Amino acid sequence: MTKKITIIIVDDHRMIAEVWAELINSDPRFDVIDICDNTETSTEVVIEKKPDIVIMDINIQPIPGIEATKIIRKVSPGTKVIGVSMHNQPSFAKRMIKNGASGYVTKSSGKQEMFDAITAAINGKTYICKEIQENLAKQMLVEDEGSSGISKLSEREIEILKHIKDGLSSKEIAEKLFLSSRTIEVHRSNILKKLNQKNTTSLLNFINNSSLEI
Repeated sequence: MTKKITIIIVDDHRMIAEVWAELINSDPRFDVIDICDNTETSTEVVIEKKPDIVIMDINIQPIPGIEATKIIRKVSPGTKVIGVSMHNQPSFAKRMIKNGASGYVTKSSGKQEMFDAITAAINGKTYICKEIQENLAKQMLVEDEGSSGISKLSEREIEILKHIKDGLSSKEIAEKLFLSSRTIEVHRSNILKKLNQKNTTSLLNFINNSSLEI
């Protein structure tokens, strides 16, 4: 009997993790052996169980998934990491791959793309889902200084930028993200600097007039 590919899922949303586990276990090639809801626990579990694959949510605490990927690859070199995120911005996929991930899929991806990512990783290849590939192609067609600036934004700044695009005030964003208004203002200032924009109006014009996906 062929040995199953062992998998650990790291996601702080238990229901999402359990759904993924059920879908993955529906394929006889795979075996989800554990689910972790934080990156500190996940590192300990990986050291103990040495899974073939870790499916890593990049928006997780206390150590962001992108950084946790680097740690996991260090403590268990034989374990491959596949990033999963709601973000379809190519810069996140690039960061994950740079930190040692073997794949990246969005939470919009179907189970077949996850299966393809797992098998690609096991075979020593890198897998990027179709949604990210399409967005990357769009960005390559954008000749704008701001396109390179987007890749400099942190995960939190991308999240705040989306809320700004939706018309939320700093106070509303602060309430939604459980942060202070002052913290949001600091992030907004950093976003303007990184995208070379003078104010919120020019920022919104830049976003709406470009084909960048955020």
